[in-house]
Amino acid sequence: MTSQDRKEIVITRIFNAPRELVWKAWTEPEMIKKWWGPKDFTAPEIKVDLRKGGKYLYCMRSPEGNEYWSGGTFQEIVPFEKMVLTDSFSDEKGNMVEPVKYGMSKDFPKEMQVTIKFEEYPQNGGGKTKLTIAYAKPESDASYEAIVKSGMESGWNESLDKLAESLMTQVAETLAGKTR
Repeated sequence: MTSQDRKEIVITRIFNAPRELVWKAWTEPEMIKKWWGPKDFTAPEIKVDLRKGGKYLYCMRSPEGNEYWSGGTFQEIVPFEKMVLTDSFSDEKGNMVEPVKYGMSKDFPKEMQVTIKFEEYPQNGGGKTKLTIAYAKPESDASYEAIVKSGMESGWNESLDKLAESLMTQVAETLAGKTR
């Protein structure tokens, strides 16, 4: 692989839910707990200080009971449109830890920058949301390969499947409330 082959890691998904609801699902701890982590994982602890310079700390628990902590700092927040944040593995106090502690390759980046965009879809207001998660281009080919091989993309897609289910439930509950 050459450095030209390295690129951002981008995951895009369309949700059948309004942008404001998708934003809440990403910013309110009780909503995040419903979907954070791959299939069969739970999220027993979620902390969010949603402001520039604020921190977040997430815990996901495997079916076997193993806990995986991650955290970071919000660098930019445009409500209902975009978040830019750092992302790293951490301990339960939010201190950054080496990715190898959680079984990642020694080349896996210690900290990554992530941009999350929330766009109305279609753009003229179709009641759906296009979500884009973009990890900045890794600094080295080895880091890029470590990310690709880590299963991060499949883990994200499993989490986003859970998010889609959670959003469908929220939308159905909202509609049921309006028809009463």
